[in-house]
Amino acid sequence: MAHQYRPPHWLRSGHVQSIWPALFRKVPLQDPETEVLPTDDKDELHLDWHRQGNSRLAIISHGLEGHSRRPYVLGLTRALLAEGWDVLAWNFRSCGGVMNIQPRFYHSGATEDLRRVVDHGMSQDYKSVFLSGFSMGGNLTLLYLAQQGECVDSRICGAVAYSVPCDLAGSADKLALPSRKIYMRRFLKDLRVKMAEKAQTFPNLVDVSGFDAIQDFHQFDDRYTAPLHGFENAADYWAQCSALGRLKDIRVPALMVNAADDPFLSPSCFPESPSILGAHVRIDAPKWGGHVGFVEHGRDGYYWSERRALAFLQGVE
Repeated sequence: MAHQYRPPHWLRSGHVQSIWPALFRKVPLQDPETEVLPTDDKDELHLDWHRQGNSRLAIISHGLEGHSRRPYVLGLTRALLAEGWDVLAWNFRSCGGVMNIQPRFYHSGATEDLRRVVDHGMSQDYKSVFLSGFSMGGNLTLLYLAQQGECVDSRICGAVAYSVPCDLAGSADKLALPSRKIYMRRFLKDLRVKMAEKAQTFPNLVDVSGFDAIQDFHQFDDRYTAPLHGFENAADYWAQCSALGRLKDIRVPALMVNAADDPFLSPSCFPESPSILGAHVRIDAPKWGGHVGFVEHGRDGYYWSERRALAFLQGVE
């Protein structure tokens, strides 16, 4: 399937693919039914339900500083609804326009939150559950399945993860390059707003003085992500939460789709060895696609990534 994605020449750039959908893609879809799901630590997860009374449920996890109504989430949602799935798209803590209650927010290994969402979805008596995630949400999805291992619920039929920074340290190094400054500047701008709000609520735990000196995720994760979530430092966080070393533990069919021109991913995010991938994980590495791009201009409005998910599902159900 990877060789079948051939965008027009003007889209054969990882940077254009990464930016285009956020600026120009619109996905017409009815407003979802919202739900607030409590957590064990007295926090909240905000969910978007797209229900049609189907017996199959897809659960979608967004990317870093994304939310459940980003075009890439809505695009996949629309395609799955058309194929007879209900869809549950959820927001990480602090995402979706509502700040969460606890000092912690979200991170690439917060599988306890995804587990709560999956368990909640399966409590609705669905016969089959499919997981999908984009970027950070892709790493989270694969790490969750790896942690489930042999104990994974038999109703989970498979997963597709896109643009996955499965080696967090490698991706942090890639995004620290001067040529990636435009992306880091955007991430840090959004994160600064959240950290400032956390600092107002928890002044003894969060300090934003000198935030503007932060240049990359090495510094941000050292200062904020690691201490707020119980890790020793950024390196410890990345080591514990990268899905790469755990892929072989996954026990359901899983597909990782990482474009070769993705400006966020290091070479280590393209594993090929069966000893790393294990028996159940495949990787597609199309030449083009950027980061959560895979743009198409078909009459139905689908992107190639959505067609890839539907083709994958035909083989695992």
